[in-house]
Amino acid sequence: MHKLQSQGVHHITLVGADRQTSIDFWEGVLGMPFVFEQPNLDRASESHLYFDPGDGRLITIFTEESRKPDPERTPTGIGCVHHIAFSVSRVTFLQAVARLDERKIDHSGVKDRGFMDSIYFKDPLGLLIELASYRFDPPAGFSHADVLMTAHEIRVARGDYNIAEVHLADAIEALVARARPSLSDERGPKAPSS
Repeated sequence: MHKLQSQGVHHITLVGADRQTSIDFWEGVLGMPFVFEQPNLDRASESHLYFDPGDGRLITIFTEESRKPDPERTPTGIGCVHHIAFSVSRVTFLQAVARLDERKIDHSGVKDRGFMDSIYFKDPLGLLIELASYRFDPPAGFSHADVLMTAHEIRVARGDYNIAEVHLADAIEALVARARPSLSDERGPKAPSS
């Protein structure tokens, strides 16, 4: 027996209301280019809109002109989507509160997540959206997941409650030490010689 090995998210499809509501939110608020549209091949009454969230993958929306937006919170029971998080650059994140306020979109304000910062708000259909900005860049050849897994191991070994910036810094140092050889006999931390 073998696994069906995932290689990343291909796309996420959401059920939308009318076409313009989707375009206004996904492109007009979140800046995702509207890249193509075709009929929903499983339901002829719906259109299938495709947006690029910034990494070349896709967010797709099924729309139908008779459906109207309902801003009530989408269900969060077992098996339901709680929220979708999108990565934004640090400079965009620092502008997010003002830009949401400018549009009169209610939001959570900045939330400290230890290894990243987040802002939450709802789309026009009540789906919770998160804008997330990592507090670190992974070293060359490593992913954010590599750093977080190593930071988790460090955090657990120290008995700390959640990942904090010190765990990230120590994880990055450990990954670099493992991946990059040195001619030094002793690579430990030192004070400069006087």
